[in-house]
Amino acid sequence: MSALTVRAAASVRSPQGRTPEGVPAALDYFRDLLTPFGEKPDEELLSRGPHVHHRDLVDLLVADEAVGRSRPELAIVAHALPDVVPFTAVAPHLTERLGGRAVNFAIGQQGLAAPFTALRIASAYHRSGRAAEVVIAVLEQTTLPTPFPLPREVPLTDSAAALVLGSAGGEGLGFVRAHAAGSAAAALGREPGEDGTLLVLGPWVTEDVPAHGAVHRVAPGGYCTSLWLELADHWQEWRRAYRRIVLCDTDPRSGRSHVAVFARP
Repeated sequence: MSALTVRAAASVRSPQGRTPEGVPAALDYFRDLLTPFGEKPDEELLSRGPHVHHRDLVDLLVADEAVGRSRPELAIVAHALPDVVPFTAVAPHLTERLGGRAVNFAIGQQGLAAPFTALRIASAYHRSGRAAEVVIAVLEQTTLPTPFPLPREVPLTDSAAALVLGSAGGEGLGFVRAHAAGSAAAALGREPGEDGTLLVLGPWVTEDVPAHGAVHRVAPGGYCTSLWLELADHWQEWRRAYRRIVLCDTDPRSGRSHVAVFARP
């Protein structure tokens, strides 16, 4: 089977939020969750957030025609921050919107590594013949019960990106591999320097890194969505201009750097 290949993509930034609903019930849940760790929820912080639910982000992604007509066998939701509403299962909702036949699950608790993990899992499913088509949705909502502990003050934006991947001839952008290391320099050092490469650096990469041809730096505003928003917006033009796309970002909490490599088939 051919390599898993990007065939379509969509992005969402700063969508319209909701009127806060269910805040008292959510506060009770967050109190139970946080009290054992010596913390308590911030009612004002929770109430003034945009209240963009993960389900809202999925619905906006699926409203894109190229994503909405996909009928995947595998649907993966990846996120670094929790949903506004506890106990919601968003991957089944994504599956329902896309034909209802996909194996589905979410990947969380990995920081910005989650989408990279999703790609590796999707590639394994595809190689084994269990998923001819895959949809990965990377979600980020910013209404939280406590301030998120990032090392510097960076305002995060509600956002989401979706990749539709499957077998394709010469038209797509093929996924090659994804890996991680203790620094961006170490992670990128595993990739050979090749002509026709575009290096896309996420906003959390602050160190000097090996030269990989042209460089595109992503503006701040996302924790785990930044790279994937850029890929969703530019993959077709990048594919025409470059033979290889190398995405890299560093998780500001763990310090580990993650790389995903794509190439023209």
